[in-house]
Amino acid sequence: MIIVKQLSYRVPSGSILRRIDLHVRKGETMAVMGMSGAGKSTLLKCIAGLLRPTGGQLLIDGIDIARMRESQLDNIRRRIGMVFQYAALFDSLTVFENVAFGLRRHTRMTESEITDVVMARLAMVGLAHTESKMPSEMSGGMQKRVGLARALAMNPEILLYDEPTAGLDPITAATIAELIIKARDELGVTSVLVSHDIQSIMSVSSRVAMIHKGRIIASGTTEEMQNCEDATVKQFMRGETQGPIHVTE
Repeated sequence: MIIVKQLSYRVPSGSILRRIDLHVRKGETMAVMGMSGAGKSTLLKCIAGLLRPTGGQLLIDGIDIARMRESQLDNIRRRIGMVFQYAALFDSLTVFENVAFGLRRHTRMTESEITDVVMARLAMVGLAHTESKMPSEMSGGMQKRVGLARALAMNPEILLYDEPTAGLDPITAATIAELIIKARDELGVTSVLVSHDIQSIMSVSSRVAMIHKGRIIASGTTEEMQNCEDATVKQFMRGETQGPIHVTE
């Protein structure tokens, strides 16, 4: 479903992504882990079509979006849902209006049809009867679930998660992880998540890749990554202070 070939992204101050290769199979959940600043979120934004790569190819279901015109990209973006790190809800809109936003903007559904979809997606993420609330009345975990409901409302083929469990307590983080699995199993979406939360990564992913200094240094199943002999991977997964990764990087 997603093929990344020799993908690069440069800014005036230097390279953020350096010749990334990554394949994500249809219906699987791929996690990309790494230190803060390693390039995880930049890679995710390139896949979403929010950033344009400066080199390489990025194929979505066989279509290279790296050099597409903006008008062509819009059609691809409608097949992709994104759950942002801080939910990115519209503060001035109710929960209902947040989830309905994309449906009203990009579909010809009637208000009755939109209502049915919004209510179904809110129920799916465990937030039935919250449609009249404002984001400010909800906890961080609830806001993330609204963000997931909004992404799911558009019935995407691909779901992208940027640090989905960041800043959450362990129980709420586990709830979000369960919802990621539920979206995959019930809706068949292809998922890519970026995170440094090892426990969540291991619980939701079928395969994992580690990005370090803008490069993929290892990838494999969760079991393969847990047994990986690469010193950088081992240090990161164990959370050890001694090793090739330095906190000043």
